[in-house]
Amino acid sequence: MCQFVDLNGNPVLLKFKKNAFSIEPRHVLVLAKYKKDWLLTKHPIRGLEFPGGKREPGETVEEAAARELFEETGGIAESMDYLGEYMVEDRRNEPFVKAILYAEISRMKAKENYRETDGPVLIQGELRDKLHDSEYSFLMKDGVVETAIEKLSDKL
Repeated sequence: MCQFVDLNGNPVLLKFKKNAFSIEPRHVLVLAKYKKDWLLTKHPIRGLEFPGGKREPGETVEEAAARELFEETGGIAESMDYLGEYMVEDRRNEPFVKAILYAEISRMKAKENYRETDGPVLIQGELRDKLHDSEYSFLMKDGVVETAIEKLSDKL
């Protein structure tokens, strides 16, 4: 288990296993690679971040991850692995859990609308060295993404 404090001052617990908490994941985060590049999306307010979002009623975590990935980037996953989960102990609201998945993208489909984002962005090279640059979303800077990428480095 890894512990962090997010940029809002909330405690974050990260575990690399499925069903890690008593709370079911209602959100997903998809770390994705297309060929050798990281596939991110550009949120118009927050900046560059991995695709993700809330599960819809009746969706599995994997279905939500595939949907969010496609909606925000046009990416179609060839494979998707469940990496783990993290819980944010939000002091203003209820705690919530987000599932982290890793997807290898088989193809990209150009779209007219990427939902609430400006569409896909491919990042070459070592992403961990860039996470604190100003164009990246605060969601990329609390330790979860960096630790998950480090965990993935054995597979990549």
